[in-house]
Amino acid sequence: MSKKLFHFMGVLIIFAMILSACQPKAEVPVEEPVVEPPVVEEPVVEEEPMPTLAPPPEEEEVVMIDFWHSMGGDLGGIAIPQMANDFNASQSKCYVEPIFQGSYDDALNKLRASLQTQDVPAVMQLYDIGTRLMVDLQMITPVQEFIDKDNYDVSDLEPNVLAYYTADGKQASMPFNTSTPMLYYNKDMFAAAGLDPESPPRTFEEVWEAARVLTQYDDSGNVVVSGISMSIYGWFFEQYLAVSGGYYANNANGRDALATEATFNSPEGVAILEWWKGMWDEGLMGNYGRVNADVRTAFYAEQTAMFVDSTAVLRGAMDTVEGKFDIGTAYLPRPNEAAFDTSGTIIGGGSLWIISDSSPEEQACAWEFIKFQASPEQQAYWHTMSGYFPIRETAYDVPLAQEWREQYPQFKTAVDQLHLAPNNRITQGGLIGVFPTARQTIEEAIEEVLEGVATPQEALDKAALIVTDAIEEYNISMGLVD
Repeated sequence: MSKKLFHFMGVLIIFAMILSACQPKAEVPVEEPVVEPPVVEEPVVEEEPMPTLAPPPEEEEVVMIDFWHSMGGDLGGIAIPQMANDFNASQSKCYVEPIFQGSYDDALNKLRASLQTQDVPAVMQLYDIGTRLMVDLQMITPVQEFIDKDNYDVSDLEPNVLAYYTADGKQASMPFNTSTPMLYYNKDMFAAAGLDPESPPRTFEEVWEAARVLTQYDDSGNVVVSGISMSIYGWFFEQYLAVSGGYYANNANGRDALATEATFNSPEGVAILEWWKGMWDEGLMGNYGRVNADVRTAFYAEQTAMFVDSTAVLRGAMDTVEGKFDIGTAYLPRPNEAAFDTSGTIIGGGSLWIISDSSPEEQACAWEFIKFQASPEQQAYWHTMSGYFPIRETAYDVPLAQEWREQYPQFKTAVDQLHLAPNNRITQGGLIGVFPTARQTIEEAIEEVLEGVATPQEALDKAALIVTDAIEEYNISMGLVD
């Protein structure tokens, strides 16, 4: 117990030190709009009644467990309480209470504090990039143990999704909220510019060419509609690196052996920033800094013709622009056509972890809850409420999911892209314990390139050194190396 706590606190200290050292000195200035943006009207949506968590049964033998999550809005206020109610009503041995813990980072800090009081949750949701950390802290019971004990059939679960949360040959956690990025575009703008709205760009070069045609200028030559916009987000770089066939870290992304070095400063990584910088220099790319929501708002206001974002934002985007213009969706662009046959996107989002400091009875109930939420019916409900992928293929056959896809046919792109990706060490993503540091460092590198203070190779070489140092400190602090 004390060793776990020591490791946890040591890693958080390292995170704080590295993050402080990696704060960008100067961010790329965000351009002011040349014209007044049109007002984006919020769609009128009939509100669903907020579900009330049913009280626990009076039987003393019922095992009470806490489920810590970080889902806000309707997901945390409607979907998760409803899923908890459904589980509690489905059996009489366990009672789960979902408790919102703020952001993923907030939840990690609260978990650290709970170790000192022994008031730990039985099951906890955490973001994808916390996988290596949770395994190394030795404070979880891998779901593989329950899968093996139950002879639980995983053949229907999405293999690419499961693979991300597999570490050291074991299924460490169960996927929960899962997404990938894709290209969104304004089909009306495509048609007006003479582009085929049913044939979106697929490669870096095709995106660049389309952005040239789609960018609009006023009489003074100022850009009023950008051809494409992307927020400065480390996750996007990871995705572009994966579809380019590049590794984020050595030892096959830390999947074959412990990662000890960042390798994203490869030719594949450099080519991504050269493409990004090229469109930036031509004035084809809108700049909205690191905030994804600001890029979406610009798209809704028709200030940009294309943007990249998570598949999970599709429903919100469709509802927001309903009746204003048609949205098209496309695969995340690749460096060339050949890349579609050899690599693909990495899943993102979060998963459910069973905390080993909870009692055996509580862990058993946590597993029952995890199995329940992974059922086709629950996955269909979660999918339609959230826009995340179902983690089980048969969930698509549930009538609720079928109706949802009829309403949002653009989501087929997301499903097809997931199934297109091969399951290999590249698409499984990097497995390192310092991903929060790494993402921020990459974002600083992108900013340096756009500012013109460093070439793509120089910026990524610098970033790789910083992340490699962070990996080395992490590995030492966790006792993974001598």
